[in-house]
Amino acid sequence: MMAKALLGHIGTAPDRRLADEVHRLRARVRAMEFEVARLRADNDRLHAAVSAADDQIRLSILEEPALT
Repeated sequence: MMAKALLGHIGTAPDRRLADEVHRLRARVRAMEFEVARLRADNDRLHAAVSAADDQIRLSILEEPALT
């Protein structure tokens, strides 16, 4: 009887702490996933800006008259 009472007492406390830890970790994963999505969007935007700048440079080089 005493072993059951001790086991029940020990079994409930770690489960609550474990549930709290899982909740905290899931929230952290969601925050990290949001950050990854934000960084990917920034990266895509920067990549597009660099590509546009490269295209503009190429066009300006082609438009310059050749030196004779």
